[in-house]
Amino acid sequence: MATLCKPAVYVPEHVITMEQTLDLARSVHADHPQLELALRLIRNTGVEKRHLLRPIEETLQHPGFEERNAVYEAEAKARVPTVILRALEDAELRTTDIDVIFFVSCTGFMMPSLTAWLINTMDFRTDVVQVPIAQLGCAAGGAAINRAHDFCTAYPEANALIVACEFCSLCYQPTDVNVGNLLSNGLFGDGVAAAVVRGRGGLGVGLERNGSYLVPHTEDWIAYDVRATGFHFKLDKRVPGTMEPLAPALKELAADHGWDATSLDFYIIHAGGPRILDDLSMFLGVQPEAFRFSRATLTEYGNIASAVVLDALRRLFEEGGTEDAACGILAGFGPGITAEMSLGRWTIPDGRRPFDAKLARRT
Repeated sequence: MATLCKPAVYVPEHVITMEQTLDLARSVHADHPQLELALRLIRNTGVEKRHLLRPIEETLQHPGFEERNAVYEAEAKARVPTVILRALEDAELRTTDIDVIFFVSCTGFMMPSLTAWLINTMDFRTDVVQVPIAQLGCAAGGAAINRAHDFCTAYPEANALIVACEFCSLCYQPTDVNVGNLLSNGLFGDGVAAAVVRGRGGLGVGLERNGSYLVPHTEDWIAYDVRATGFHFKLDKRVPGTMEPLAPALKELAADHGWDATSLDFYIIHAGGPRILDDLSMFLGVQPEAFRFSRATLTEYGNIASAVVLDALRRLFEEGGTEDAACGILAGFGPGITAEMSLGRWTIPDGRRPFDAKLARRT
């Protein structure tokens, strides 16, 4: 059984709080006719702080898409390797043990993918399979888990590495005054995450089933306008209501596996915002406490896009994990509107304590 091991997560050193975000919105967009609506929406995110690559003074500048993308590449190369090494250590593997790398990001572009640079720089084998995922947005973390599961099912001795690199602050557009864009300025943060899926062995979530679901005719609800200035985030006001059609998809996936989605032991869910989690709690019929890991990520880091699911899972590990064979679901939501869902059991290898304290020492 393929096992999703403890993720490693990194957030940059520059911090912006909710109050600072609101003050900036008031000063930068003082004449905006819908400023009060934007401020209310930002307050309702529940994001107490976010981490940024650059100080806020630099983040608010727009030197052009070319320079921003150069920053994306340089910062990815500077920050991703350390996170990978931590994930490999927690999975008790080396770079030479990895057979496929899934690299997910929606906040910058490179060709060849960062995977080629990683292989050359970190002594991965030259026959490692490269799978960049660039256009699934926040759902890409869940998609990477699912594709890693598929790969390790097809090749049971294989090990997969997942890397999510999201520098959302590089998509800040100072001249875009759409309310959805103003909301995104107070919601998204920067972060890098990595995790290993082991084909054999490992402590973590033993992956058993995965599925995908697209809500019909919603492809323009979450989208990028790609302009000369870069990626402009579009967010439709109907997005918060998407849990009503997505909750049945989660229930159906669980039912097909003989499980009841309303009574699982753990829930690792992409935290796009508090309304998403509140509605999912209602439509699934589970207590709000079930999504405490996702809420913690949202509160402390904001929406870090594809890395959210991995950070929420890290928090389950940090809490001490759960009982052997406990059942749970992981899900990422993103453009499309797309859901990428996984079912798994908490798996403790023979001879291991229920939770190894060594795995909990990192944040």
